[in-house]
Amino acid sequence: MAKVKIRNEIRFILNGEDIVLAKVAPEETLLDWLRLNRSLRGTKEGCAEGDCGACTVLVGKLSAGGLVYESVNACIRFLGSLDGTHVVTVEHLRGSPGQLHPVQQAMVDFHGSQCGFCTPGFVMSLYGLWMKSPDPSNASIEKALQGNLCRCTGYEAIMRAAHAISSYGKAAKDPLAAERKAITARLKAMHDGARVEIGSAKARLVVPANVDDFAAVLDKEPGATIVAGSTDVGLWVTKHMRDISPAIFIGNLDGLCTISEDKGVISIGAGVTYSEAFSTLAKRIPALGPLFDRIGGEQVRNMGTIGGNIANGSPIGDTPPPLIALGARLTLRKGKKRRTIPLETFFIAYGKQDRLPGEFVEAVHVPIPAKGTKFAVHKITKRRDEDITAALGAFFLTLAKDGTVADVRIAYGGMAATPKRASSVEKALLGKPWTEETVEAAMAEYARDFTPLTDMRASAEYRALAAKNLLLRFFAETSGTKAPFQVSRNEAA
Repeated sequence: MAKVKIRNEIRFILNGEDIVLAKVAPEETLLDWLRLNRSLRGTKEGCAEGDCGACTVLVGKLSAGGLVYESVNACIRFLGSLDGTHVVTVEHLRGSPGQLHPVQQAMVDFHGSQCGFCTPGFVMSLYGLWMKSPDPSNASIEKALQGNLCRCTGYEAIMRAAHAISSYGKAAKDPLAAERKAITARLKAMHDGARVEIGSAKARLVVPANVDDFAAVLDKEPGATIVAGSTDVGLWVTKHMRDISPAIFIGNLDGLCTISEDKGVISIGAGVTYSEAFSTLAKRIPALGPLFDRIGGEQVRNMGTIGGNIANGSPIGDTPPPLIALGARLTLRKGKKRRTIPLETFFIAYGKQDRLPGEFVEAVHVPIPAKGTKFAVHKITKRRDEDITAALGAFFLTLAKDGTVADVRIAYGGMAATPKRASSVEKALLGKPWTEETVEAAMAEYARDFTPLTDMRASAEYRALAAKNLLLRFFAETSGTKAPFQVSRNEAA
């Protein structure tokens, strides 16, 4: 590999201003920097964990499709991840001379604000949606606002405001749209192909030049903290006060942000976010669409990565169980060497994965279910949207011509110290007729596979019963019944 140029500063655009920072702590968040260093206090701290949306800003980044703006949580977004981006805060919104921005005016006229604390976050989320979809549906608005919580106004007024925005102005004439070409040129000029290194010793951060450079850096510093979307690592800092230095920021790295399909297998780079993967996965494996819509809020999905969700090894991560059930494989890389393993073997024990020092998750390869195969995934939480999983079941089934079970894979999250297959249940089903009697008999085997724990999300007894009932639900869904198992609020209306 050719010698990489090193730069000792990060560069990005804040609203309309070019920013160059040579002193950046690895754990410094965008929210703190905006409020304390720039006095931009419209971006609020509500929860400091990416849950309430009061800190929402837009971040524009260059991609294959051009310049893309996404809503993100500034409270868990690190400054080190912003090199070569455009950060837009609520202070940058502007309408015609002497007038509010269309989003702000709609919120005023439709009484979308009461105490006002959460309002800037709502405005920024709606701004991001309006730029993409000037005439959004109720479902689109609700999805865009999943990550914004309001304690006093209620959401109906905000929904009405969202529908009315385009009556106050045209998204195509918004300053962000008018300036897109110029901002794109400025961002391209910032991308000089250099590695960023700032600080030393216990206060050091690195932004690799590309994926090969990342592999080389990590090989030399295997103890470094890898930061992709920071939806987990952000909480290590804001809630647990953990030291993450040296930190290697890999968001938007060339070579890690690609998604492709070849011979019935979808390959997803470790840096691909949930939002970026959604259209492909929801189209090719439809059951994953509703699941992805329930992973965090829109801000979290715009930041969090599938590779990070896997590499973190959490027993309640949402993507490993369905990917295991689909038979996914994982490519791991250390330096120039790669190996590919079944995803299910990656998880060894709580907090322990099959990953060598200096090795990282490079990609996950997901087989598309063959025609006639049945696949489903169901997530149980206390609240439907933007909540952490209590239990999640994923089911893959192939029936023989005589109606017996030819192949079955069942995987769960929240039931053990790692994402785990229900091997005993699978054995009880294999070769048997796919009937309610067979399923109910197999449910007794759950006690062999899992010994769930009681925590704040669910009791052990609840999890054990829910796991069985999810299998029963999967049977009902695959047995020709026309009764709806779930009706959304919009469908009910």
